[in-house]
Amino acid sequence: MKVVLLKELEGYGSIGSVINVKDGFARNYLIPRGIALPATESNLKHVNSIISQKLRKLQKEKEKALALAKKLEGLILEIKHPVGEKGKLYGSVTSSEIAESLREKGFEIDRKKIVLSKPIKEVGIYTVQIKLHPEVEVQIKVDVQPQK
Repeated sequence: MKVVLLKELEGYGSIGSVINVKDGFARNYLIPRGIALPATESNLKHVNSIISQKLRKLQKEKEKALALAKKLEGLILEIKHPVGEKGKLYGSVTSSEIAESLREKGFEIDRKKIVLSKPIKEVGIYTVQIKLHPEVEVQIKVDVQPQK
């Protein structure tokens, strides 16, 4: 039986692929779980429209990420943190603190998108990478200062 995939299926193909599978596999597994549809002409058109909608949505998300990256470029965040002897921080500066500081500046960025190569445990200026989109990354400076 020929089916068109609605979701990526490991070992068989990606979204929109037309594959030939055994009738029982298609009727009992793929179609009931919404993974595939019979490969009729109307279903192929339906899947192609879904794919084009997803591509437009991904393009819009990428454009938004690029616009945000331009705004963030060259930004220097100042974060005050309690400090002990010799400039060592109590604890470390986390991605949550950086996200909160960005929120105060008017940028809504999820903490999971902030990539810290290693924990920030000392006073100083650090470069932090923010992954806004799979294809869009931006680097900002974080200036960690002692809290008085």
